[in-house]
Amino acid sequence: MLLSTEISSLSRTLGEIPAVEMLAKAGFDAYDLSLFAMGRDVNCPFCKDDYRAYAEALRQAADRAGIVCNQAHAPFPSSVGDPEQDAVIYGQIVRSMEIAAIAGAKIIVVHPKQHLTYREPGNPERLEEMNIQFYRSLIPYCEQFGIRVAVENMWQYDPEKCRIVDSTCSKAEEFCRYIDRIGSPWIVGCLDIGHVPLVDEDLPRIIKMLGRDRLQALHVHDNNFKEDNHALPYTMRIDFAGVTQALREIGYQGDMTFEANSLCARLPAGAQLSGAKLLHDVGRSLIQAVQG
Repeated sequence: MLLSTEISSLSRTLGEIPAVEMLAKAGFDAYDLSLFAMGRDVNCPFCKDDYRAYAEALRQAADRAGIVCNQAHAPFPSSVGDPEQDAVIYGQIVRSMEIAAIAGAKIIVVHPKQHLTYREPGNPERLEEMNIQFYRSLIPYCEQFGIRVAVENMWQYDPEKCRIVDSTCSKAEEFCRYIDRIGSPWIVGCLDIGHVPLVDEDLPRIIKMLGRDRLQALHVHDNNFKEDNHALPYTMRIDFAGVTQALREIGYQGDMTFEANSLCARLPAGAQLSGAKLLHDVGRSLIQAVQG
C-alpha cells in the first residue's frame, strides 16, 4: 500500500514540481496529481498546447526524486447543466485523464454530475441515468490511456437548513449500484472518508458494502461532522480506528491517499516541509493499522 497525498495545497505557492519534490523529502511513496486548476485558470500549464511535455517533465522530476504518481483528481464540477459549457468541461476531463496517465497515475478521480438539487423528487434518478451514461462514455479513454476512473461520493449544501445534505453516491446502496450498473473494470470507487459522516452515513458500513472489488482508492481526511474541513486525521471527530478496521476486514488493496489540504495550505513556507512530514507520520500509522 502506497502512502500519498494531494499536491494542490503545496503547488499553489510552490508549483507542481517543487511540491512533488517536497513530498519526496517528507517520505511519501507517491503523490496525487491535483488537476483542479484546469477548470479554473486558462493559464494553468495543463491547459496549454504543450501540456504533454509539461506532464512528462513532471514525471521525470518525480522519478529523480524517488516518488511516483499513484492517482490524480480531474477538474470539477463535472457538469453545470449548460450543454455548451458541459462540452468544454468534458474535454477538460478527458485531457486530465491523458495528463494523469503520462504522469504515471493508475487511477483518476472524476466527480459524478450533481448539478441538479439532489433532494428534489426525481432528481436522484435523473442524475443516476446521466452519470451511468457519463462514466460509460469515459471507458474508451480509460482503454486508450490505460487509466481507471474512480467515482467519488459527494454532498450538497442546503441553504434553507444551513447544513450539508445527501448528494450523488453519498449513500452506500447508491454508490454500489452506480459501479455495478456501469459494469466495467475501468470504473471503480474512491471513498472520500470525510464526506461520509457529513451525510450521516456510517463509515465502516459503507466500506464493507463497497468491498474490496469496488473500493480501489481513498481520500483521507478528518472533519467536525458539520463542515468539509479536510483536516489532519485524528484531530477532529472521525473514528479512524473504525475506518482502518473496516479496511482491514475487506482486504483493501488500494493506497492511502490524503486529502487533508488544510494542513500544509495554512502553514508558512518555512513550515510546509514539517507539516508534510507530520502528515507522512500519521499516514504510516494508518497503513500499519490497516495491514495489522
